Amino acid sequence: MNSLKTVEDLRRYIREIKDFPKKGINFKDITTLLADAKAFSFAIDMLANRYVKEGIDYVVSVEARGFIIGSVLAYRLGAGIILVRKQGKLPAKCNYKSYDLEYGSATLEIHKDALKEKDRVIIADDVLATGGTALATIDLITGFGAIVVETAFLAELTFLKGREKLKPYAVFSLLSY
Repeated sequence: MNSLKTVEDLRRYIREIKDFPKKGINFKDITTLLADAKAFSFAIDMLANRYVKEGIDYVVSVEARGFIIGSVLAYRLGAGIILVRKQGKLPAKCNYKSYDLEYGSATLEIHKDALKEKDRVIIADDVLATGGTALATIDLITGFGAIVVETAFLAELTFLKGREKLKPYAVFSLLSY
C-alpha cells in the first residue's frame, strides 16, 4: 500500500468483520495492521512519540493483543513491561481484580511485586471498548501507589463509551470508530 503520512492512514489496515463474534457486531480486526511491517511500525512510532519525554518507568499491558502493543512500545521507550493476565496464569503471588463484562465477569491479576509507589506507567492495549478491562487494570496499578500517566490504545470504539468509565484518567487512542 501507499506510504503512511498521518494516523488516519492507518484506518485502511484495520479490517472489519461483520457479525463477529455474534450477529450485529462489526469486529475491528487489528491483526491486518500488525501483519504490515510499515503500518505496525508507524502506529508504534505515533504512540511512542507521545510518551518519549514523559519518564515512563513501565508499560502495563493486558493479554493477549495488549502484549504485542505494550512490548514494542516499552522497548521504544526504554521502559519495562508489566503483564496483566487472566487469573491463574502468573506464577508468583498476585493481586487480583474482578470486574463485569457485557456477557459475564472476569478476573485479572498482576504480580504483587510488579510495581512500586510513584512508578510512572502507561497502560497499552489494542482496542478500548466498554472500558472494563482498562478500569480493572487501573485499579490494580493504583493499588501499588503507581501513577497512571495515560491509557493508550490503537483504536477506540467510541459508541461503547469506555472513555467515560475511565475518568478521571487520561485516554489516548490513535483511531476512533
